[in-house]
Amino acid sequence: MAQAMSAMAKAINALAYKHGTYNVFADFCEMAAISFSNAVDKQQYQGRESRYMEMIKKYSAEELNEFPKLLILLANEMEIAPRDVLGELFHELELHNQHAGQFFTPYGLCEMMAKMTFDKGIQRTIDEKGHMTLQEPACGSGAMVIAFAMAMYSYKINYQHCLHVSAIDIDIRCVHMTYVQFSLLHIPAVVYAGNTLTMEMRESWYTPAHIMGGWDWRLRSTAKPVPEAAILPIKTETVCIDTTPKESPKTARKVANAGQLTLF
Repeated sequence: MAQAMSAMAKAINALAYKHGTYNVFADFCEMAAISFSNAVDKQQYQGRESRYMEMIKKYSAEELNEFPKLLILLANEMEIAPRDVLGELFHELELHNQHAGQFFTPYGLCEMMAKMTFDKGIQRTIDEKGHMTLQEPACGSGAMVIAFAMAMYSYKINYQHCLHVSAIDIDIRCVHMTYVQFSLLHIPAVVYAGNTLTMEMRESWYTPAHIMGGWDWRLRSTAKPVPEAAILPIKTETVCIDTTPKESPKTARKVANAGQLTLF
């Protein structure tokens, strides 16, 4: 884990002399988020594609080659040990000292809180409705939700089928970080850039799991899914959960070697 974190930090720092560490980190998160979104969300494709093409103009072809490598490192690390990798990287790069003193909750603490709040009522809700919903009003980098999903996984509950998340943050960089990690872990979610207090939302980011799983319909429907689906492993080419809790769930990690990154 330390080796991968060091490799990611090294790749970002190699570009930092010209573009700045925070800018490179933020651009990586946004470009990865756009790539994932554009693979499935065609309604928002054009605007985000234009934004992507505008962003890459500031980097040379050689510099752009570092971004797919970064995503590969991130995907591999989240497959080996699913957790808030981008939050860790943010602190590894000491960006918390540069960006308004922003700190993310340590993942170990998130794990403890997730296990403390996990009870039999969750399974009852899933049995009755076929799924459960989770609200995160200040998601940061998504650590609390990731920890909760991993707690579900440890109890052999398929979070990729039984959990839907609505996450909000006022900081667009946090939205991108959360969205990228939710996408890699195939968590069905909508991540909003907005103000939780006023409920004013500027942007909506639908994860591949949300769109591919038909969650717009599922959240509106009162029909009860087949109960067995809650315990079956996922049968997709890019995302899979083994029913053995000791092993890490697979991430959606198909990426291109160069150019714009794609999931599928």
